[in-house]
Amino acid sequence: MNYYDNYIKIKNSVHETAIKASRDPGSIRIVSVSKTFSHETVQQAIDSGIKIFGENKIQEAKSKIPLLTGNFEFHMIGHLQSNKAKDAVKLFTLIHSIDTLSTAEKVNKEAEKLGKTQDILIQINSSGEESKSGISAAEAVHLAGNILKLNNLNLKGIMTIGPLTDNESDIRKAFKLTKQTLDIINIELGLSLKELSMGMSDDYLTAVEEGATILRIGSAIFGRRFYQ
Repeated sequence: MNYYDNYIKIKNSVHETAIKASRDPGSIRIVSVSKTFSHETVQQAIDSGIKIFGENKIQEAKSKIPLLTGNFEFHMIGHLQSNKAKDAVKLFTLIHSIDTLSTAEKVNKEAEKLGKTQDILIQINSSGEESKSGISAAEAVHLAGNILKLNNLNLKGIMTIGPLTDNESDIRKAFKLTKQTLDIINIELGLSLKELSMGMSDDYLTAVEEGATILRIGSAIFGRRFYQ
């Protein structure tokens, strides 16, 4: 499978959709989600020209990333337990999934030890599904305000996972709420955060229409996953 060809097809679709939505295509990044795929597969993708990858689990990332060579970065897109903060700070350029102050404080502490300022996003639960991680949209401003007090964290924006449904109206509603939440954070805290991480293989074009700046795409690039 030619991963780069898949990546370019998606990038072209994103470009066309962004133009139609009067958006700058250059403001949108694609994170190639490599969870469950081997380091050999990821290395092929790196060698082909893909640069940004996403992983869900710390343990898998720890075993995979040290084996890779070339120009790349990894994002943590799965739920982060506070006891995994040390490894997360070492491994990831951007952590998408901060949803409690206690986790933020632990990440801040580990970043301080490394002399690093860790880029993060707040994860909100925009669909109300109990199975999904994330803070409520209503609580996001308060969490953002507390994160701003932590010197070794750099809050860049927010992330959400769209509802598991084929109903585009419900998906769009969740993405709109995410964009509105970012706008409220910016207004109430006097910020200019820009990053909106939302949209995956099945709904990324809707996410682009609703303002996403980071798309998390796995199977559309790497093919079907086989879980053990």
